[in-house]
Amino acid sequence: MFFVDNKSNNLRDIDSMRISVGNLYHSIQLVKEKPPFLFIRWIPATMPRTWSVLEDIYKTNKTGIEKDAEEIEKVIAPTYEEMRNELIKQIESLNGDYEKITIVISEQGVKWHTEVERVINKMKNEITEIKEKHRDILEKHLNEIKQIEFLIKENVSTLKDLEESKDVTVIVNYRTKIKEFRKMPFKVHVTLPTFCPKPINRDQVCEMFGTLKPLVSTINEDGYTNELPEDSSGELIDIPDFINTFNTGYNNLRCVSFHTEEEIWTSAGSGIIIKSFTTSGNCMNTIKTKQGVYPDDIAVTSAGDLVYCDRISKTLNQVKDGKIEEIIVFQRWKPINLCVSSTGDLLVVLSYDDRTQSKVARYSGSIEKQAIQFDDEGNHLYSSSFSMKYIAENENLDICVADWGAGAVVVVNQDGKLRWRYTGLPSEAKKNPFKPRGITTNSQSQILTADCKNHCIHILDQDGQFLHYIENVKDPYGLCVDNHDNLYVAEWTGDVKVIKYLK
Repeated sequence: MFFVDNKSNNLRDIDSMRISVGNLYHSIQLVKEKPPFLFIRWIPATMPRTWSVLEDIYKTNKTGIEKDAEEIEKVIAPTYEEMRNELIKQIESLNGDYEKITIVISEQGVKWHTEVERVINKMKNEITEIKEKHRDILEKHLNEIKQIEFLIKENVSTLKDLEESKDVTVIVNYRTKIKEFRKMPFKVHVTLPTFCPKPINRDQVCEMFGTLKPLVSTINEDGYTNELPEDSSGELIDIPDFINTFNTGYNNLRCVSFHTEEEIWTSAGSGIIIKSFTTSGNCMNTIKTKQGVYPDDIAVTSAGDLVYCDRISKTLNQVKDGKIEEIIVFQRWKPINLCVSSTGDLLVVLSYDDRTQSKVARYSGSIEKQAIQFDDEGNHLYSSSFSMKYIAENENLDICVADWGAGAVVVVNQDGKLRWRYTGLPSEAKKNPFKPRGITTNSQSQILTADCKNHCIHILDQDGQFLHYIENVKDPYGLCVDNHDNLYVAEWTGDVKVIKYLK
C-alpha cells in the first residue's frame, strides 16, 4: 500500500485496517512515521477501492503525463514555434513582397509611357510629313505665280517700248496677250490637319492598365498538423527504384522542369517546340518559341508560368496564358541557363559576347538585383565559354552551378561568396573526367548533378561531400525533383526517368 506525504508529495508505505460501522466496512490507513507525518485517511465503504487500483491509476496518470510532455515538447510547442517563425518571416518579407508589386506596376507604367510616347512621336512625324506636303503645294503655286509675274513684267516692258516706237511693222504685227493675263490661276487653299483628342475614360484606362486584386485573408484550419512526426530521415536508398519512364519524342532531350504531376515541361537541343507531359507520359501542351530557335534552358515559376532563355536573341521569355512575352533583352550578354529562386527571383547564367567572362545575375522582373562573378581574390568563379552552366538554388539559399566548361560544381552562398567546388571523385572512380550537366536540389539540401560522360548522377551534401551515385541512366542532362523528392532525369535519348532514391 502507498501514501502520499502532504509535505514532500512522496509515496510512503502504510498499513491498512478495516473497521465496521453499522453494517458497512470502512478502511483506515496509518502511516509508519513519527509525527508530524502521521496521517489517517478515511475511505467510506460507499467508495470501495483497493490500493492496487490506486496504484494502477497512479501508473496510468504517470504514463499520461509522460505522453503529454512528449506531445507538447515534440509536436505542440514546435508547431507554435513554426507558426511564430512563419509569421515573423511573412512580416519580414512584407516590404520586399510589396516592393515587387510596386516594381511591376512601375514597369507597367514605363510601358504605358513608352507606348504613349511612341504614339505621340508617330503623330508628330505624321504632322511633319503633312507640313512638308503642304509647303510643297504652296511653293509650287508660288513658283507658278512668280513665273506669270515675270511674263507680265516682260510684256509691260514690251508695251512701253511699242508706245514709243515709230516702227510700223512692229506695231502692225503686235498680238495682244491680255486675255492670257486676265485668266487668273486657281486659288490654292490647303486645309490644315486637325487633331481630335478623345476624352479620357478613367475607368477604361484603369481596366486596360491592369487590376489589383484585393487583399484576401483566409484561415486554414488544416494548415498545421498536430501529430507526432514520423521518422523521415531522408536516408539514401542503396539501390534506387526506377518508378517510371516516359518518352518525350525528342532525340536530344536537354531540360526538364517539374511544376505538378500534370505539368512537367521539357525541351531539346534542337527544334522550337517546348512540351508539357503528365507523369504517365501524356503530352498535354506544346509551346512554339517566339524567336523560332530552340530554348537554351527552361524553368517554371511558382504560379506555373513557363520561362525560357534564348542566347541567339539574348532574351528571357515568359509564357503566360499561352502568350510569349520578352521580359528581358540583354545587351552584350547571352543567357545560358536559368532557375527560379524561392523568392520568385530569376537566377540567370550569362556569358559575355566575346566569351571572356561569365556571371550569375539575380533578376526581379527585368531589374538586376545582384551579380555574382568573382571570388574574394578577384578570380573568375565560372568558366568563360558559352558551355552549359545549369543552375539551382538550394534549401539553404546557396546558389549551385554545374559548370561543364570548368568540370566542377561551383557553390556560393546567397551573398555570392564562394563556399566550395566539387570536381568529382578521384579519376580511378570513373572512366571519364567529371563534366557536370544538369543540377537540382532536394528538401534535404542535398545536391544532385548529372555526369553525362559517366552515365550517372552524383549526390552531394550541402557542404560538397560526396554521398552516393545513381547509376543506370544513359546520357543524363537536365534534372529536377518533384514535391516528394523523386528525381526526374532528362536523358539525351529522349526518355525521362523518374527515380526514388530516398527512403
